[in-house]
Amino acid sequence: MVDDPMNVSEAQMEEWAADFDSWDVADGCCRNLFYRTEFANRKAHEWSTRKGGFVKRAGFVLMAELAVHNKEASNKTFLDFLPIIVREASDERNFVKKAVNWGLRQIGKRNAILNSAAIQTCSKIRESDSRSAKWIASDALRELTSASVKKKL
Repeated sequence: MVDDPMNVSEAQMEEWAADFDSWDVADGCCRNLFYRTEFANRKAHEWSTRKGGFVKRAGFVLMAELAVHNKEASNKTFLDFLPIIVREASDERNFVKKAVNWGLRQIGKRNAILNSAAIQTCSKIRESDSRSAKWIASDALRELTSASVKKKL
């Protein structure tokens, strides 16, 4: 058990990620611990490029968790995630595409500036021939343009 996320090393995160064997284990590590570490932003970038689906998913879960919980992060932190989301939106693995979508939606709900950028990202993603990408874009747009999200922003 880890009492303090600041005591988790980057090497430990990599060791744990190497053992991810299901989406719920990856999500649990990211949602309960990894997003709190000083390495979370870097790991979101790195893991989003991995071939292994559960580690790749973890990269996008970190993006979502940072968008929800890291109140000090600048808009730039999240704007830098959007090209990654565009790049990986064509991954057809269900557990990856849902995490890509989750990251996009959480970024777009953070504030009005990021909402506009996320909606523009959806337009870019829609241009893809990928069924996965089209689903990600349409599902995210439905939420990001909803009355409840607009009211919150």
